[in-house]
Amino acid sequence: MAMYKKLMDCLEGIQKKVCFQPQIGLVLGSGLGGFAEKIQVEQAIAFEQIAGFPVSTVEGHKGRFVFGYAAGVPVVVMQGRVHYYEGYQMSDVVLPVRLMGLLGAKTLILTNAAGGINETFQPGDFMMLTDHIATGVPSPLIGPNIAKLGERFPDMGEVYSRRLQEIVRTSARSCGIDLKEGVYAQFTGPNYETPAEIRMARVWGADAVGMSTACEAVAARHMGLEVCAISCITNLAAGLSKQQLDHKEVQETADRVAASFERLVTEIIKNAGKA
Repeated sequence: MAMYKKLMDCLEGIQKKVCFQPQIGLVLGSGLGGFAEKIQVEQAIAFEQIAGFPVSTVEGHKGRFVFGYAAGVPVVVMQGRVHYYEGYQMSDVVLPVRLMGLLGAKTLILTNAAGGINETFQPGDFMMLTDHIATGVPSPLIGPNIAKLGERFPDMGEVYSRRLQEIVRTSARSCGIDLKEGVYAQFTGPNYETPAEIRMARVWGADAVGMSTACEAVAARHMGLEVCAISCITNLAAGLSKQQLDHKEVQETADRVAASFERLVTEIIKNAGKA
């Protein structure tokens, strides 16, 4: 199967250059990549150095795997992700998180920049995902099933681990962060959603909206990883403010709360690593 062979080729390419077994995988979203510079770095590999690996084209996504220790826990950090809207097949979009699992990670922490739909949210808030809506993008499991990764019809009743959710809550309290919780809706992008689409998402039950994460969480759960996810609410979604949406605002808000984000993620890794 071509998809599985590509996955194995990428795994072999990394293992030839890197000798490190992570316990936790971390994907850093738009504007949040600075965390990778704060860990105790052991090795790093640029996506371009991995034959066949999809390369991020988005500003604010550096595009490399960083291996090292955060709070004493061995981690692999994806500094920048690839998105469906960049023109990649969905199997390529989720290839990096599958690789994290094959490299040894048992836990996956996903982060993203998101637009707030819940009217109690403000730019700079952090929202822990309790569930997601991904009907706006193709499932990463479409096509022949890779039985070595997981079963054909995996249950998604608990995509985001309840155990990890409690760890995230405890970690936020320890950091003095007012953590929000809610449902995340993934759309394709790259255009921002229309006000009508945001009203639809609200009717569906979404609290935040973005262009990543849900597909990665599905692929990770398919192969048995324990998953948690956090959105940085960088702006209010379309129709909820008079301000025109742009990527610069996303990066500016992420920069403003970077120190709080780094404290929170470090605390989560510390608590999840010893749990």
